[in-house]
Amino acid sequence: MASSPGPAGIGGAGAVQGSGSSGFALDSGLEIKTRSVEQTLLPLVSQITTLINHKDNTKKSDKTLQAIQRVGQAVNLAVGRFVKVGEAIANENWDLKEEINIACIEAKQAGETIAALTDVSSLNHPESDGQITIFTDKTGVIKAARLLLSSVTKVLLLADRVVIKQIITSRNKVLATMERLEKVNSFQEFVQIFSQFGNEMVEFAHLTGDRQNDLKDEKKKAKMAAARAVLEKCTMMLLTASKTCLRHPSCESAHKNKEGVFDRMKVALDKVIEIVTDCKPNVETDISSITIFTGIKEFKMNIETLRENLCFESKENLSVTLEAILERTEDFTDSAYTSHEHRERILELSTHARMELQQLISVWSQAQNKKTKSVAEELELSILKISYSLNELKKELHSTATQLAADLLKYHADHVVLKALKLTGVEGKLEGLAEYACKLSEQKEQLVETCRLLRHVSGTEPLEITCIHAEETFQVTGQQIISAAETLTLHPSSKIAKENLDVFCEAWESQISDMSTLLKEINDVFEGRRGEKYGYLSLPKPMKNNANLKSLKPDKPDAEEKARIAKLGLKLGLLTSDANCEIDKWENQENEIVRYGRKMSGVAYSLYLFTRGEGPLKTSQDLINQLEVFAEEGLKLASSVQAFSKQLKDDDKLMLLLEINKLIPLCHQLQTITKAPLQNQVFLKVDKCITKTRSMMAILVQLLSLCFKLLKKLQMENNRWVAVTDKNSVDGKT
Repeated sequence: MASSPGPAGIGGAGAVQGSGSSGFALDSGLEIKTRSVEQTLLPLVSQITTLINHKDNTKKSDKTLQAIQRVGQAVNLAVGRFVKVGEAIANENWDLKEEINIACIEAKQAGETIAALTDVSSLNHPESDGQITIFTDKTGVIKAARLLLSSVTKVLLLADRVVIKQIITSRNKVLATMERLEKVNSFQEFVQIFSQFGNEMVEFAHLTGDRQNDLKDEKKKAKMAAARAVLEKCTMMLLTASKTCLRHPSCESAHKNKEGVFDRMKVALDKVIEIVTDCKPNVETDISSITIFTGIKEFKMNIETLRENLCFESKENLSVTLEAILERTEDFTDSAYTSHEHRERILELSTHARMELQQLISVWSQAQNKKTKSVAEELELSILKISYSLNELKKELHSTATQLAADLLKYHADHVVLKALKLTGVEGKLEGLAEYACKLSEQKEQLVETCRLLRHVSGTEPLEITCIHAEETFQVTGQQIISAAETLTLHPSSKIAKENLDVFCEAWESQISDMSTLLKEINDVFEGRRGEKYGYLSLPKPMKNNANLKSLKPDKPDAEEKARIAKLGLKLGLLTSDANCEIDKWENQENEIVRYGRKMSGVAYSLYLFTRGEGPLKTSQDLINQLEVFAEEGLKLASSVQAFSKQLKDDDKLMLLLEINKLIPLCHQLQTITKAPLQNQVFLKVDKCITKTRSMMAILVQLLSLCFKLLKKLQMENNRWVAVTDKNSVDGKT
């Protein structure tokens, strides 16, 4: 569908990922800049604290003093950039201007205070006695750091309000244009309005896409993704359905088809606003729709609490909770698509779970009266037994749902019914339409029920949302295919009616494909592998080389190793800040050298967070995945710098090549280290990798600075040459 033509060129992935209007690009840029400056500021503030505490009671070397001063200067520079961005946001939003400006002034004052207190380069000289510094006024720097964090947070919260307001305004524009599209009567008028609608949808897709990336809550992120997917696919459906209505204005099925698209888009637009404004219209619905796996997880947590607290939960509540869980298993046992063997096994395991709970309650009552060792052991055994029983029930339910889904996907892989509907429509056979519409309705009911069962065993909230989205898509699209097929059957020679049916059939096939991916992800979660889609969203896909996949649990180095890693990370954090400062000097932020440098700096920043036990990297394997990316980006940077060097004179070219020749071997060495087996030497490997990364970042800072200077020099020479050429040309004419 992405390639299908239409007014304003929208539809498919392009509608979601393309660029919006220039006005939108400005505001989006402000949000992105604010976020990048925040990432620079916060680690630097924490680095100040680390440096104070680390060297508080020891002799201060020149190296330490220089490091402290560099951090202070870096904070002040970052605050300056932050304030500029904040003031730009304030100028664009008069209703928040005063609040943002006050917060910016506070941030600026805090930055200047930190810079003054960390100006410690002259401390080892006698004339510096009496100077107020970070060592003589630790309280002052702590106050300044707190003020900085407070003012930065204020600006970010206010900027967030701006983004939410933009999304709401954009949604309202889209709705207003949709109302005009619903009422349009002429094809020419429709084309004009749809062109405007396309531009507005692109802007809305941009805004919501940025918002989706910023969401921390995985459940909200999945809801946003589902709503945006509906809007993306419905945009092309709206085009063909509206055109069909205009071509066949008296056809009832065409109007029904079009109304279905408009209704679904309006619901999706409302869902987006619900997510960005954090509205929860009906909390009770969420409670009543808890899945079986979620219910079992909470139930097991409650019974395991009995080990520490026998009065934590009442016996009646525990019985009611289990009955509520087992009642939901009726979705499986009552389904016409569940096999007899699975149904019998589920009923058997449900009965067994009830018996185990009664046994637990009996032992629990004894434990409350007699606190003996034997009773405690019996209670422990009862807890283990009911946990095992529920785990067996989970396995059976998972097997039932996934086996049914796999069989269904395999059976409908060739889309026989859709092909038959298309053929029947072109031939104008109403009897055939009724037969195949009935078959598609049966297929739809099977898929909808399978999605409901899969939701019970999905295992994570994002996958639950994906199951609900799939269920709704099959339900709605199935009906729309039938109405589109009816229109074509009544008008078999209509090209637009045929195109319309094709679009809806493509949407169905696409959802079948998505369901196959969903099934794989549910199996991954159940088997202990976090699916790529909802693992670590900030990380790239796992590399093909799986030599290191043994290390999946968080590593626990000893105190000395932690201290060394933290020290290495601190230096890496400083180099990241230096690289960002060099990147900010470049006017053309889309220059290849800048882009690769920014990617390397971003990865280095995530490594720095890893050394502090923060950020998205949780295990040594996550770290290794990112290091692979870092090495690849380093080689790409070297290639770009090499290409740039060909434009330079020999002396300048030699300077660049010397730096490249340092970087390339380090990239290859880092790749070799990451591909080597762990062999229980996790700390050693992490240590080596971060050391190599630090060396590469130091070269990156040098390269960015050198390339910037040489580019300026080259531009000046080119301008001088152009000026001389122009002068000679004028002289020649004279």
